[in-house]
Amino acid sequence: MTTSDVISTGALLTMGVIAFVLAMQYRSLYGIGQMIRDCKNATRWVPIWEMENRELRSALRAEKAHVEQLQRKLVLLQAMIPAA
Repeated sequence: MTTSDVISTGALLTMGVIAFVLAMQYRSLYGIGQMIRDCKNATRWVPIWEMENRELRSALRAEKAHVEQLQRKLVLLQAMIPAA
């Protein structure tokens, strides 16, 4: 094997290692890019989720007030029933 063959083989192996490292970096960056896309998608939904949560909390407060009102009516009705 001549010196130029050794240099060519070394250069080819070095290029192979570089290509492998670049492929690993691409894979890593692709995963990071996917995480960024997922975060952007979730960010779009945040205002919608917040609005839904506000509506649900409001509905829950209304239901609790209704239950309290019904409980007060029940107490009044039970007081009207003569004790046997």
